[in-house]
Amino acid sequence: MEQHNKSELRDKHWSELLADRVISEKKPPYIVTGGMTTSGPAHLGTVCEFLYPAMLGDVLKGKGHGVKVFFVADILDAFDGIPVEMQEYAKELEPELGKPLSDVRDPLGCHQSFGEHYLSQALEIMKLMRLELTVVRAPELYTSGAFDGYTRLFLTEEKKTKEVVARTSFRKVEDFKDWSPIMPVCEKCGKIATTRVTWHSEDEYEYVCDRDVKYTKGCGYRGRARISDHRYKLQWRLHWPCWQAHFESSIEGSGVDHMTRGGSADTAIAVHRELFNREPLILFKYGFVLFEGKKFSKSKGIGMGALELLRFLPPELLKYLLVVPNVQQNKDINPTGDSMLRLYEDAERISRLEKPEDRADEKKMQAFGFAVKRLAWRAPFVDMLLNYQIYRDWGKVGELLGDREGVAYLAPYITEWLSRGMAPEQYNFALKQGRVDADEQKIAIAVLIGKLKDGMDAVQVHNLIYEAAEESGVGAEVLFAAVYKAMIGKEKGPRLGKLIVAVGVSKTKDMLATATA
Repeated sequence: MEQHNKSELRDKHWSELLADRVISEKKPPYIVTGGMTTSGPAHLGTVCEFLYPAMLGDVLKGKGHGVKVFFVADILDAFDGIPVEMQEYAKELEPELGKPLSDVRDPLGCHQSFGEHYLSQALEIMKLMRLELTVVRAPELYTSGAFDGYTRLFLTEEKKTKEVVARTSFRKVEDFKDWSPIMPVCEKCGKIATTRVTWHSEDEYEYVCDRDVKYTKGCGYRGRARISDHRYKLQWRLHWPCWQAHFESSIEGSGVDHMTRGGSADTAIAVHRELFNREPLILFKYGFVLFEGKKFSKSKGIGMGALELLRFLPPELLKYLLVVPNVQQNKDINPTGDSMLRLYEDAERISRLEKPEDRADEKKMQAFGFAVKRLAWRAPFVDMLLNYQIYRDWGKVGELLGDREGVAYLAPYITEWLSRGMAPEQYNFALKQGRVDADEQKIAIAVLIGKLKDGMDAVQVHNLIYEAAEESGVGAEVLFAAVYKAMIGKEKGPRLGKLIVAVGVSKTKDMLATATA
């Protein structure tokens, strides 16, 4: 029995394992939370911040349980750097550095704030991916008074709060001499990054805006405010467990940086137990999302924005790509060439499976069911790609492949992908009459012409080329190169059997005859 249980664990997808843990350790209704700071373009690392909670919520719902998924848009964070794509507005944005993102104006003028500008991207991706989450903005949590009780507790128990934060971050309490649980917003300059508390009671505090945080400096103003004014934010290591406690979260995931020993997850667990006197939620770790081997960086412009990626990759495939691997595993995204072909082929193969062939397929089938459910196309992606390169007419491609709706759905994605030069070299071609001059190639092509018959499928044609090469006494690679040269003007291309069938046997024979005339 024990061995059977171990086998079940190995065969289950990570989301189901986490859902089972929630069901066994927590009481319903189940609450899944997540959150992120919208300080720059949404990339695949930040997509995971809302994709994983939404997916976990779906898995729990699929097991017949009531679930709510809350996502915190943390736009009270300080604006600490200008993204690469906003550098042209640097002169306008530099004076805003240090302010809460929700108070920084949008230089493009299309949203209420800088934070809201990039939050809108995340919301658009959620919609494209059909994710069900309740989005709550951090300023709303504070202005509604949701955190007032926690803040007063931290201020009343400041000594204990400092001890908990210091211990769980592997630092000395003495290092927290000038540290306060709250970060006031300066009444004069509006900055939150440069203020420090100089005195407080349970309800009031005094502060001075005089810190130098390298990217900006305080204005020197001294002010006084009340907790009920809601012009402050809690330090991250306290802010995070507060939203978890407020929503009564059952489970939440986070990146490697927060989940390492001494990270903010250790502090959150201690805050729940030692300050809130409640059992902490389940915290799970997810790995980095890399772009061609490098960690995504909003500030350095490493990687591709998620919305840009979704211009040439269907959202269901992006979901599949991010949820198939183990959640703790790093995922290296490369949207070019053969890696994209493999992604399509893998998803299409899994979509057709009725039973898994091995343990890996079992997990992939579960991930596909959670992330995709059903592909919007039936014809293989490679066939669409091949036929479009031949005919340059999506309507005809849909007709030839018997999947008008599916081809129409994928056409914009494939067109964009091709326009960016991302297709592998063998699919970067156009049908055009070529010429073959070598005598041995002419002889082999003549033999091939005599053997080609209407009605042959791609495999039959492929095998026929080997037969013709052997009968002609030339190497198969010589005949392959000659046929490619005759049909597309270069010596390498897509799978030749598929190409000939797509072009048509009759037209292929005409092109081969003309090439050797």
